[in-house]
Amino acid sequence: MFRSHFRIAIRNLWKHKGFSAINVTGLALGIACSLLIFLWVIDERSIDAFHANAPRLYSVYLKIYNEGNIDASYATPGLLAEELKRTMPEIEKASGIGWSATNTFAVGDKILKEEGRAADADFFDMLSYPLLEGSPREALSTPDGIAISRKMATAFFGSPQKALHQTIRYDNHRNFTVSAVFEDLPANVSQPFDFLLNWEVMKQENSWITDWGNNGPETLLQLRPGADAALLEKKIENFLLTYNRENPTYHATLGLQRYDERYLHSRFDNGQISGGRITYVKLFSLVAVFILIIACINFMNLTTARSSNRLKEIGVRKAMGAVRAQLIRQFIGEAVLIALFAGVLALLLVLLVLPAFNQLTSKAIALPLHLPAFWATLAGLTLLTGIIAGSYPALFLSGFHPVKVLKGPFQQKGGALWFRKGLVTFQFVLSIVLIISTILVSRQIQYIQAAKLGYDRENLVYIPIDGDLATQKTVFRQEALRLPGVMAVSQMLGNPTNLTLQTSEIDWEGRDTQNKSYFMHSTVGYDFISTMHLQIAQGRDFSRNFATDSAGYILNEAAVKKMGFKDPIGKSLRFWGKQGQIIGVVKDFHFQSLHNRIEPLVLRLDNSKASGIFGTFQTGTFLVRIQPGKTRQVLSELEQLNKILNPQYPFSYQFSDREYDRLYKSEEIIGRLSIIFAALAIFISCLGLLGLSIFTAEQKTKEISIRKILGASSLSLFRVLSADFISLVGIAFLIAVPVAWYAMHQWLAQFAYKTSITWWIFALSGLLAILIALGTVSIQAIKTININLVKSLRGE
Repeated sequence: MFRSHFRIAIRNLWKHKGFSAINVTGLALGIACSLLIFLWVIDERSIDAFHANAPRLYSVYLKIYNEGNIDASYATPGLLAEELKRTMPEIEKASGIGWSATNTFAVGDKILKEEGRAADADFFDMLSYPLLEGSPREALSTPDGIAISRKMATAFFGSPQKALHQTIRYDNHRNFTVSAVFEDLPANVSQPFDFLLNWEVMKQENSWITDWGNNGPETLLQLRPGADAALLEKKIENFLLTYNRENPTYHATLGLQRYDERYLHSRFDNGQISGGRITYVKLFSLVAVFILIIACINFMNLTTARSSNRLKEIGVRKAMGAVRAQLIRQFIGEAVLIALFAGVLALLLVLLVLPAFNQLTSKAIALPLHLPAFWATLAGLTLLTGIIAGSYPALFLSGFHPVKVLKGPFQQKGGALWFRKGLVTFQFVLSIVLIISTILVSRQIQYIQAAKLGYDRENLVYIPIDGDLATQKTVFRQEALRLPGVMAVSQMLGNPTNLTLQTSEIDWEGRDTQNKSYFMHSTVGYDFISTMHLQIAQGRDFSRNFATDSAGYILNEAAVKKMGFKDPIGKSLRFWGKQGQIIGVVKDFHFQSLHNRIEPLVLRLDNSKASGIFGTFQTGTFLVRIQPGKTRQVLSELEQLNKILNPQYPFSYQFSDREYDRLYKSEEIIGRLSIIFAALAIFISCLGLLGLSIFTAEQKTKEISIRKILGASSLSLFRVLSADFISLVGIAFLIAVPVAWYAMHQWLAQFAYKTSITWWIFALSGLLAILIALGTVSIQAIKTININLVKSLRGE
């Protein structure tokens, strides 16, 4: 019986090669697209999920209640980890984690720049990063020790074994002893690093970390077995009140989040975890389902539309005693066979496009062909596709009565026709939603790229201050300004693209004693405002002509508003205990991504002579403004200057506009994926529409011929063939608009600054859908209109 059904299925596929090709291609594209998204989703969910202690690892986040708003972030006081471990018996291990820093290391004549962090001694006991040399307890046990990666050990010493206990020089400032070598981190790590320093070093070189009023580092906890995270979260909620006794009305609380959930759930809304990359995971999971459904709908439509070609076969088989269950099994079996062919083709397509997909998404996804689970998943996906695609046709075809189908021409009932039209409408609803979403995502990315940030990011270069440059800042600046093409030079803590440090240790003239707000802060050099092309709202920039500017402060408009000043110039302000005056106000500018609103900012003058540990990241960034068209020449001359002043360290730089674009890398990837998946969905829908138009044209060939003989124009004939399809697209558009509006309104809510959802986007999407449908239908319509009348009516 099986062999007989198999032969019949193969014969039908071969007999109708065109429709079979459309079915197989549509299903293959649907399965391939779903498989790619499935692999991407699995990779996203694997980030930080491999740690053995994952169920007991928690990140601490800080919630600050301020003027009716609740701001939340992972930036916490630097002493929090050790204090929580000391006072809370539920906590087994704890570690502060420093921000990522790129620093220069030297061993002999070899000098390399590496990215790393600082962490507590518990770090390697908490996280599952395998050590090749050394032990977890000794890796970060002393301030003079450093843990490095296999890559770094091999580059400097030849092998991990040779690296242990060797000396390595850090930023030409301090020597460290290699206390451990860890395996290179896998790709599914959210916070990569190639070296780790002991947390005591971080505290020694950054005295502000020891003040409970300053936030910056992150805090990671490991709970004891059996400890209840929810109860612990309630217990530590008001933990900081104890350490801010000078202002008991200040309100900042702590929360806990599973460490392996943080990568996907890192967005806060009014102090609550409300999303993040999980939005994209859910979105593209739905897209995968939608595209697969569209492909299955194609199969259902084409199979039921061509049912008249199999009526006699069904009638004969029923007359010979075949029961409906047998026919259902046969037709579902045929659908599964087609899906099997499509699955094989889909796998080949994935193998072909995976390298390009990885490049597009900045991933390193590989097909796990060696895992039985992958083959089981692919088989299950293919089987499910076949069953879904074949279920309705099987029920539809097996339901024909043999007497009716054998005694003469059989007309399909209106119910079947309306069901097919409903399927086509649903296809285009999904396609139009994807078109609208793609346009809006692209518009938001364009909005981000064209946004007025309050400073000019074009022709602005960041140069990290490392090595000997740390003690020759003035010389570098003077020599750089002599170079043709250099317009201005200044310096800044970090860079203007992403400031993260905040403090509440600020007092000002007339401050309400109940007000202890947090402020972002940074140190800058002379000519900072002119170099950045910022706009002065009041007062002036830091100047060498005023010795008192060493204790002066510049605020942004948000800070002035926060402090309640109407005329802030000359007002007294105390920062970290240092008394000074406000000398200037700059108009608000963006120093973080557009996801965040502009925060209050205080700028201080940097008078430091050298940078300390992590200083090249904190205080050592030169800002160089270059004349348009002279970038290459200036960078070459700056490199020569670096060789003279800083011969032991390689010259490096970043462009401001590229650093800004990096903030929105995820959005750009999502935008590109949206375009690709929307195009695929539309293409698959068009395949089904093409197949239906071919079938419709075949059914109306004689009608069209008679109309032509009676004098009908080509335009009127085209309307006859396309009217039904265009009306279905119109209905789909009316359904898709509110769905797309709601989905995009939710997505745009994560941006503090965003594009608007305007009417023309929906109008353009509807027009595109109609043009696509018309273009698809016209392929067969034109062919039908130009048919030979003699051949068409020969049998009449």
